[in-house]
Order: sequence, then structure tokens, then C-alpha cells
Amino acid sequence: MSHHILDIQGLKTHFATRNGTVKAVDGVGISVDRGDTLGIVGESGCGKTVLALSIMRLIPTPPGRIVGGKILFKGTDLLGLDEDEMRGLRGNEISMIFQEPMNSLNPVLKVGDQISEVIRLHEGLPEEETLERALDMLRLVGLSPTRETLRSYPHQMSGGMRQRIMIAMALACSPELMLADEPTTALDVTIQAQITDLINRLKEEVGMSVILITHDLGIVAEMAQHVAVMYTGKVVEHCSATDLFSTPLHPYTRGLLESTPKKTTKKDGYLTAIPGTVPNLYELPSGCSFRNRCPDVMDICAQQEPQLVEHTSGHRVSCWKYR
Repeated sequence: MSHHILDIQGLKTHFATRNGTVKAVDGVGISVDRGDTLGIVGESGCGKTVLALSIMRLIPTPPGRIVGGKILFKGTDLLGLDEDEMRGLRGNEISMIFQEPMNSLNPVLKVGDQISEVIRLHEGLPEEETLERALDMLRLVGLSPTRETLRSYPHQMSGGMRQRIMIAMALACSPELMLADEPTTALDVTIQAQITDLINRLKEEVGMSVILITHDLGIVAEMAQHVAVMYTGKVVEHCSATDLFSTPLHPYTRGLLESTPKKTTKKDGYLTAIPGTVPNLYELPSGCSFRNRCPDVMDICAQQEPQLVEHTSGHRVSCWKYR
């Protein structure tokens, strides 16, 4: 049996717009080991969330469409399943914590009904057993396991409590793979630490694999075993978390690390920034899409796009500098 629970090969997800085709995910190839956490990092708009929605087969069509590649989950290509088969997997074997729990939870349904719906849909338990399971999930994520909590509406809860409800829903059927899309966004630092500790603890207890989508490299260092760095819809570096922080190869990865606030930041508040801006996805430059911001640019960078290849054992990078 493969040690990969998820293996994505050449995935392409495009969006048709009035201004042209946006290649939000453009030939991505990554894998997730059983029981591991894969961190996916990059600037806003680089394709992280679209990649997660593609795995869940939740791309709105139109305007979006998966136009190529494979998404192998335990050896089965999810792109070959019909909607009924995918519905049986979502929330059951694969689950997702969405961004902004206030927008993801139904505001007119009690949180207990929303947790119970997942359990009823996939396991068909009697009402009393479903209620007990919902209470168990509250206990698991550190909320008061009472009927009063289950009768609460999302607006009656804090941001951290709503995020825990989202995690409870994602874990209700003991999935083997969980996708966490910015699970600590808009939470204060104390609650962020509680949520990351919770996911790490539940990962060990339940034995699931995690894809962690974030822009926070500190959370990646704390939670992930492997990391994929994305830029303009492509993976430009894929390696262990240890290698990412000790020997980053791609100029974009180095720029992300250097722009992270540090204790040694100058007193005037100056931060190192990556020069320039992310190119327009409608009109990407020829060759390497990072070349207009790259300190190591060469002539070949404008002529031909580099491919993601193995530089050292387990460390892949997409850069002509290492070819």
C-alpha cells in the first residue's frame, strides 16, 4: 500500500472570465503522506484555496473547471467519480475547514443541527445516538458538551468557538484527510495557538492526514512535516519543513522567509519586502512568472518556464538557477 494518502498529478483548474482564462491552478503536482501535515503557503491569489476546492470537487462550474490532471485519493482518481460518489466522500473520508466560519456556518441553524446533519448524512444513526455523537464532538474540540451549546446559533459564539464548531463538523465522521484553509485567520494570537494545538492533538488522536493552507510561516513551522510553496498557480518548491527553513532554494521562498517579522527587525518598523507585485493572471510573463521580481534572474528565465524537478533527495524546486 502506498504511503501517500493523496497524490496530485498535473492538476489544472481554470476560470473563464470576460478578460480571458485565469489559470488558478496550473499543473500542480504534490503528495501527502499518511499521518502527515502538508503546509501550502504563498501570497493571496496564488491558488491555495482553489487547489483545496479542486480536491473537494467544489469548484463552481461555470466559470471554473478542472481541465486536466489527476487527484488520487488512496489510489482512486477523484476526477473519475460521479457527484453521488463524491458526496459520499465529502465530510466522511475527506473533510474541509473553510475560511471565515461565520460565513461557512448557516446563520439560521443551530450549531447542533449542523453537526448532527453531517453524522446523519454519512452514518444514518438514530436521533439519540446522533445527539450523543454531537456532544462527543463538542467535548473533543474543547467546548462545553451540553445541550445548551448545541442549541446556540453561530452569531451567539465567539470567533474561536465558531472555528471549533467547524472543526467538530469536519471531524464528525473521523475523516482520513482534512483540509484546513486558513484555520486561524482573524483570530487573536491566544486563540490561534489554541486552534493549532487542537488540530495537532486531534491529528494524533484520530490518525488523520492534514493539508494546512496558510500564509503564516510560523504556523507551518509548528504544524507541518512537508511544505509546498505556490506562486501564480504553480508549486515552485516542495520539500520537508526542515529543509524549507534551513535551506530554502527558490528565490520566492527566500523572499517569503526574509519578509517575516523577526525580533531583530529595525526599530523604525522597516520590513524586508519582495520587490514588485504578483503579475496579472490574465497576462503572465513569458518563461518564469517570478522573473520580474527575482534577484537571481537570468536570460533563460524569460525564454523558457522552469519545471519542478528534484534538486536533492526529497527537495524539488522550479528554478533555472539549479538546472
